[in-house]
Amino acid sequence: MKVLVTGATSGLGRNATAWLLEQGWQVRAVGRNLEAGAALQQLGADFVSMDLGHASPEDGLRLVAGCDAVWHCAARSAPWGAAHDFHRDNVQATRMLAQAAGQQGVPRFVHISTPAVYFDFQHHLMLPESYRARRFSSHYAHSKWQAEQEITQAVAQYPGTQWSMLRPRGLYGPHDRVILPRLLQQLDRKRGILRLPRGGQAICDLSFVHNVVHAMHLATTQANLPNGAVFNISDQQPRTLAEMLHQLLQQELGLHYRIRALPYPLLYGLATLLEGLASVTHKEPLLTRYSVGAVCFDMTLDASQARSLLGYQPRFTQQQGIAHTAAWLRQQGF
Repeated sequence: MKVLVTGATSGLGRNATAWLLEQGWQVRAVGRNLEAGAALQQLGADFVSMDLGHASPEDGLRLVAGCDAVWHCAARSAPWGAAHDFHRDNVQATRMLAQAAGQQGVPRFVHISTPAVYFDFQHHLMLPESYRARRFSSHYAHSKWQAEQEITQAVAQYPGTQWSMLRPRGLYGPHDRVILPRLLQQLDRKRGILRLPRGGQAICDLSFVHNVVHAMHLATTQANLPNGAVFNISDQQPRTLAEMLHQLLQQELGLHYRIRALPYPLLYGLATLLEGLASVTHKEPLLTRYSVGAVCFDMTLDASQARSLLGYQPRFTQQQGIAHTAAWLRQQGF
């Protein structure tokens, strides 16, 4: 079996590539980080340096040639940025890759989406895959929804390919370049103080990367899946943000820190001001309305469809996932 993994030089894609190679699968790994690409080559991957946002249809055909599956992990994942950048990297790149896979008759295509398509600055528990925000909270969420529509169109065009979409909530683990770096930067800037709305009492689902890799494997090997189905993926252990931070920062990393509760309206107003300034400076603001809202409002996912159709159950508990993440951070010299 040969799998094309996009976004292979960081986060989920890098963990997926390493796992596939450990299982003896062939991997064509696509990414932009040359140093990480060299490390993947040493592990046995066929590394291709490419920015999918600028790739041509011919590039896509070459990438998927000879592959039995595509694991599309690459995305522009950030709380702030220009709409056209998100559209290019998340929508156009997905369209190009899906069309190439369909034309080449690739048997399986697993697309990584996001529960950000649900987020609407309200509390929600047990959200089903059918829910969608009436108004998207960010360019990121909007572009990922549009990318899903590209997959849905490909299902109708190319029924010979089995298409699946996964929406993992709050990815964390080794090689994370989104959640953990921002968290640790805030601790450093504020000298051990985390300023959070509701004092970190928001209830949320998170997803350890190796649990998501397991779900991707199921979507690649499971028979009789509904074509084009969407699955919520998480650790299935909703807890408060404060509880999870306590395990990672204090129990695992031995950090002394304090959570300071700040009023949500105050943080939301400050984020609005900072986003306005960022539109002039073109530098990512320290706070955005989406990032403030994401740690204020409760959000958990209904996992019944993933359990019943995909056969998904987390292989790692959240406690184990956090312990693995902390061990990786210590290996990096944190």
